[in-house]
Order: sequence, then C-alpha cells, then structure tokens
Amino acid sequence: MRGEGSNQDSAAARTDPTVIAFPARAALQVGFDRIELTRILDLYGRMVAAGEWRDYAMDFGKDAASFCAFRRAAERPQARLEKRPALRSKQGMWTLFGEAGQVLKRGHDLAGVLSPLERRLMKAVDG
Repeated sequence: MRGEGSNQDSAAARTDPTVIAFPARAALQVGFDRIELTRILDLYGRMVAAGEWRDYAMDFGKDAASFCAFRRAAERPQARLEKRPALRSKQGMWTLFGEAGQVLKRGHDLAGVLSPLERRLMKAVDG
C-alpha cells in the first residue's frame, strides 16, 4: 500500500503546470561598453593633447566600473568617472568625482556627466 501512494504522488508532481525558473546569474563585474569607452577615451585623448592629463587607470569591480585620469602618475586622480548600474533607476548610474573626492555631477546620460570636463577642456584650449 505504501508503494502505491508514492507512485501517485510522483505522477501528480509531474503533471503540475508550475514552472520554477532559475534565478538570473549576477554579472561578475561591471564594465564599459564600446560606445562608452570610445567617448571616455576620446575625451582623455583631447585632455592629453591640451596638456591637462598624462595617465589614466580603469577599475572593474562587482558593483562599479571607474575611470580615473591623472595629471601625474604619482598623485590622486584629477577626475574619476564611475558607472554604477544599481543606481540606474535612482539618481543615474554615472557619477563624476573631483580631485578631492567631491561629486561634481550625477546623471543618467554619459555626455551630460562629462560636460564639466568638456568645459574645462574648452577653457584650457582657449586660455
């Protein structure tokens, strides 16, 4: 009698229409896509040509990706651009930090966040 009940239970389990989906795998690291990286490196190249920057560093972590630009390699970054996808729906995933670590600009659009650096470049080229 016990064996018959277990066969009925397993048959009922096979016909249950509920589908359990596997959870989505979290990204191992955050990075810049090709368009974002092209825009960032284009600005970096123009700042190097203007004599403002000499070196850069990139860091790719689980929560954020960052691009740091330096006047000299042995000092703090003059500017740090950070991409944090977790903040996409809140204040925007892009943040621009100044040399002292202050937030210069936040936003949803990379071009808008880079605008203070673009203005600094225009002043450096004109002056």
